[in-house]
Amino acid sequence: MADIRAFRAFRYDLGRVGNLSDVVAPPYDVIDPALQQALYDRSPFNVVRLELNKEEPSDNETENRYARAARFLRDWQRDDILVQDSARSLYVLYQDFEVEGRRFTRRGFLSRVRLEPFGSGRIYAHEETMSGPKADRLKLFHATTMNLSPIFGLYPDPGDEVMSRLDAIVSRNLPLQATDHLGVVSRLWPVTDQHVVSAVTGLLSPKPVFIADGHHRYETSVRYLEERRAAAANSGEELDSESPPNFTMMMLVGMSDPGLIILPTHRLVSGLPNLSAERLAEILAPHFHVERVGQGEKGAREAWDTIEADGSQDMLAFGTVTDGVWQTARFRSPQLMAERAGNHSPAWRGLAVSILHVAVLDHLLPQAIGGKPECKYVHLLREVTDATAAKQCQLAVLVPPATMQHVEQIAGNLEKMPPKSTYFYPKLLTGLVLNSLKTH
Repeated sequence: MADIRAFRAFRYDLGRVGNLSDVVAPPYDVIDPALQQALYDRSPFNVVRLELNKEEPSDNETENRYARAARFLRDWQRDDILVQDSARSLYVLYQDFEVEGRRFTRRGFLSRVRLEPFGSGRIYAHEETMSGPKADRLKLFHATTMNLSPIFGLYPDPGDEVMSRLDAIVSRNLPLQATDHLGVVSRLWPVTDQHVVSAVTGLLSPKPVFIADGHHRYETSVRYLEERRAAAANSGEELDSESPPNFTMMMLVGMSDPGLIILPTHRLVSGLPNLSAERLAEILAPHFHVERVGQGEKGAREAWDTIEADGSQDMLAFGTVTDGVWQTARFRSPQLMAERAGNHSPAWRGLAVSILHVAVLDHLLPQAIGGKPECKYVHLLREVTDATAAKQCQLAVLVPPATMQHVEQIAGNLEKMPPKSTYFYPKLLTGLVLNSLKTH
């Protein structure tokens, strides 16, 4: 069963730092150098100094961005910039945001969750991880002994039982509020009522948890726990099962929440010179039903409208940049996927992103014209049309998003989805609450 706990978070003292918006930051993996500098400039206490401290030319093994992050954290705790709450709480978080002209609110809460290796219990992954980011985050764990940013977890709750308990509490109180660089408004309420906390953790205990975002941080948390256990054993002790390293900080959102949005991840493909719409249609024809939709921005919009109206995973749309033509293509050769991805489940093979990469980018296009297609990834239709207008790629592909049902089915089968299958928007802010991993 999932072991969910209230905890005493470290939070900014707004009397000392001012506006909460000035001290929060996105997670490290979406901060580019320009945004990093902007966050540095926003406040001397911005959490980016912990989450992604700048590298310096003089850095070495002992003086580096991890050591600087640890110093900032230590100083801010000493000076009461960051103060630990006196009561164990669940931290309700609403995020208000806009996508393609529509407004949404995503509701969830932050808690501690007991760690377990993927595949050993009730916590499931849906993405592959890479060694580089995990090594980076582990160094930061060692330096700070703190969960700086929450992992994003999902749980089934079709009746909205969990959040309805929390909504009733927070509706009576004013939130703390922060607005990020994308205009997303995060509203935070600590909930200390132990009757409500017990009811929520009890409702969640039999439910599985699926990691939506933060796989690298989760696996790093497990690694850190293993290190602490080994260190305790080497000193002739045993790490207490209730000590902080057994847990990680997680934002939990119901899978049926109306604000849980999975954005599509479209592909901008390079390495395919002089690919015309006519030639592409010839290449795809044996395995796809191809229809020409239109040209330019209008054609892209019509192609996307067709994909959205269709609602299936077997339709893609291709825009050839050399002639500006957009075509839809419906896949009709499941046997090709079975041949080329037979080690995967039918559910995995039926994903649009799987069809695109396994059948088209890894097989049909290289077989027909040679080369190795390379992808960049964007999420909004405007990003696609801007890139094609500027001829920043040779082929643009509109891909329908995977659904929560796909995540639950594939991850629940202990199978990982293809890279860039899901993009849960918006990201969770770093700096709203921090979770200490110290054992004393």
